[in-house]
Amino acid sequence: MYERKITPSLNCGLDLIGEVLYGKWKIRLLWFINEGHQRPSELQRKIPDASRRVLNMQLNELEAHQLITKIIFPVVPPKVEYSLTDLGKSLIPVIGALGEWADHHQEVLRETVLKNISSS
Repeated sequence: MYERKITPSLNCGLDLIGEVLYGKWKIRLLWFINEGHQRPSELQRKIPDASRRVLNMQLNELEAHQLITKIIFPVVPPKVEYSLTDLGKSLIPVIGALGEWADHHQEVLRETVLKNISSS
């Protein structure tokens, strides 16, 4: 298991949100769970580029940060569903605002992202 070598600084809100949402797929997972995609297989279909292992790790971290809850139904085969907590629901307008900002600036953002990828 991964163990951090440096303790994160959690002195301000930006540091905290960075720690909570750090992960390539976490924002999209929250958004899709909010849209009603609750089963792991549904989330995997919505984010096909992510491996099942990484999605499970990030779902577990979101659960540990109390942004989502995991419900395991006692059936065979096991059925799992995720839902947003009140804390997670309060983050959806912020994610929506970030998405709108990115839509508004998509030309510049795409150009800089592609430039950085090609120079790597």
